[in-house]
Amino acid sequence: MAIFLDTGKIEDVEKFLRMGVIRGVTTNPTILLKAGVIGGRDALRKRSIEIADLIKPLPLSVEVTTNDFEHMIVQAREYAQWAGNINVKITVHGPDGEIENFEAVHLLETKYDIRVNMTAMMSAQQCLLGALAGATYVSLFGGRVNNMGYNCVDEIRKARSVIDDQDLKAKIIIGSTREVLNVIEWLEAGAHIVTVVPEILKGMIVHPYSKETARMFLNDARKAEEMLKS
Repeated sequence: MAIFLDTGKIEDVEKFLRMGVIRGVTTNPTILLKAGVIGGRDALRKRSIEIADLIKPLPLSVEVTTNDFEHMIVQAREYAQWAGNINVKITVHGPDGEIENFEAVHLLETKYDIRVNMTAMMSAQQCLLGALAGATYVSLFGGRVNNMGYNCVDEIRKARSVIDDQDLKAKIIIGSTREVLNVIEWLEAGAHIVTVVPEILKGMIVHPYSKETARMFLNDARKAEEMLKS
């Protein structure tokens, strides 16, 4: 699966979808706000359906806007009805450590057959428990893990090892990508997917020496054409 695009902008999705380099899109309230999506639930619904329709059958992750157990279930079921390729994002626990989120994820996956992306994880053990709860995706925030002073690569390797050993279905997503080098590094460590913002994805493509080489080829081609004319 490799790369999911982290954006709420239609033009970004269209651009990289035409290139064929993305395998899904992820959003959250912060991303959508930065993308200018304002107007409450109606605006969220409209943009989500627009992106989901654009990328189908590739997955789109849309995050609930509450940490109340009943409201999470209601929102998740609503989001899932917007499009068949929508996954619902739910954080690993609440802002004060509320652990009922695991029950919500398990209920959504097993009773309502809704695909869940369990997000905001910072450790391999959180990934394992999310996978055991039935989450389709477990999202480890690599950049934030690194900011805490230890290498996310170790957590990815541990998480992938135990998930594979237990034959669990969950795919490991690594988000919070801060540098271009993170993408290959994290995929090589065992991540199934790395999420990237458009700037990181462009940075993966454009290299100064590639630009220099392209200029050289074009300049030499023009010189060759001029020589043929003379």
